[in-house]
Amino acid sequence: MPELKKTHSEGWRCLEQIPWENHLTASGVKIKPYISQKEHYLDVTCMLVKVAPGMEVPEHIHPKQDDILFPLSGKAVMWIDGVGDFALIPGVVVRVPKGVRHKIYDVREELLIHDVFFPALI
Repeated sequence: MPELKKTHSEGWRCLEQIPWENHLTASGVKIKPYISQKEHYLDVTCMLVKVAPGMEVPEHIHPKQDDILFPLSGKAVMWIDGVGDFALIPGVVVRVPKGVRHKIYDVREELLIHDVFFPALI
């Protein structure tokens, strides 16, 4: 099989070849964007988010994007304004509407989240 390369035109990618980056606002949190408006000219952003035990994603909003989260592994608590606190664990699907405050905290096991933003965040 040929070696995979990161290009704008490829219809598939190997996630292992995409580097982890620091989250823009949450210290100690890592992101791995694999679909973005910047790189793929699409109006959606898809990324993996990794949150280590003891870390958190502080309260924030996305003024223009809906945020859809699907935890792949780990265990934490999520709070959404108007909803309250709930377990963020595999099997849970979360939609945070644009402009709604939310946060992730009490990370007890490393959290890996498939996160989708529409319209695109980056």
